[in-house]
Amino acid sequence: MQELSPPQAPQALAGVRVLDLSRVLAGPWCTQTLADLGADVIKIERPGSGDDTRAWGPPYLKDADGQDTSEAAYFLGANRNKRSLAVDLSRPEGQAIVRKLAGQVDVLVENFKVGDLARYGLDAQSLLAEHPGLVICSITGFGQTGPYADRAGYDYAVQGMGGLMSVTGERDDLPGGGPQKVGVAVADLFTGMYATVAILAALRHRDATGQGQIIDMALFDTQLAMLANLGSNYLCNGKTPGRMGNAHQNIVPYQVFETRDGHLILAVGNDRQFAKFCDIAGRPDWAADPRFATNAERVRNRAVLVPLLEDAVRQRPRADWLAALEAAKVPCGSINSIGEALADPQAQARGAVVNLPHPLTPDLRLIASPMKLSATPVQYRHAPPLLGQHSEDLLREAGCSMEEITNWRQAGVIM
Repeated sequence: MQELSPPQAPQALAGVRVLDLSRVLAGPWCTQTLADLGADVIKIERPGSGDDTRAWGPPYLKDADGQDTSEAAYFLGANRNKRSLAVDLSRPEGQAIVRKLAGQVDVLVENFKVGDLARYGLDAQSLLAEHPGLVICSITGFGQTGPYADRAGYDYAVQGMGGLMSVTGERDDLPGGGPQKVGVAVADLFTGMYATVAILAALRHRDATGQGQIIDMALFDTQLAMLANLGSNYLCNGKTPGRMGNAHQNIVPYQVFETRDGHLILAVGNDRQFAKFCDIAGRPDWAADPRFATNAERVRNRAVLVPLLEDAVRQRPRADWLAALEAAKVPCGSINSIGEALADPQAQARGAVVNLPHPLTPDLRLIASPMKLSATPVQYRHAPPLLGQHSEDLLREAGCSMEEITNWRQAGVIM
């Protein structure tokens, strides 16, 4: 379990302020990453309901008595280290509040549909004209241009449209074959990470020149980039990759195998590792066989080799295989549930879970950031906020009077 960072530890993004007008996952994942690195993130939410994911449960956070609260686990996973300001953007007063805040921050992140913020006078072009040093990151399904620009973008649809589901899932000629989405919303998550990188690059440019800019991030663009080696395969040979189940398109053996009492992953990355595996399997002749001696030949002769490997692996228990393979430094691994993964000794040693005190429970557990910085470590300063938890504090910091705040609250402009 990872504990809270000491308050005196330096923060890489200390002094950077972010106005977060995003919701659901891609934008909040980006701003949580910035917040973990020390940025002060102001999360703008709709009074009454807030970020859509607050209601995406069960499961919900349980209070100290073990009862469900209104805080969905989905929301908690992407919104730590932020402060919440609940303000109604449909009201002129709410729009004025956000415009005021935009002049006091370094970065603005939003994921409204193309053109929506223009209705409120909060579109990127208008804000950049008013605040030339502002870095504005707009995250949409398909970007600000192109024939699909006006479409709503959802991770599931983008996984399909962007080619990922065509290479995910069991082979079509085997039981259970057909397209599958990835188990987590990877198009959203990768877009959030790419957005983070782009924002950091834009901040460096701003610091050097004083010039802000607009970043146009699209889930569809990110999904295409994520095709990586498979996209490159297609562009090189013109052949459309298909689904391979747990096997690898370019490496053999690199897949799941069934042992006598369970499954393991064998991930042989080079010919030397394959020779070691053959020795452990008691079949050194395979490594000398011209059909299998090199990875290129193993890929070409996959249909011959894999059944031989399956028969060999099935003869021994999983623990025996894992111990022998790990000792020989042949890449391998077990297939853990999420609970098993988080309880793994390596996860424990790396502080994969962090404890944060939350207003509704003293012991909120979250998956920690994977970023390990020696000089500016990630800090866990705030639990994911309650809706509007920091509205008054943030408005006071922005220079608003208590009279204004009280009037706005009574009028329903803020919460």
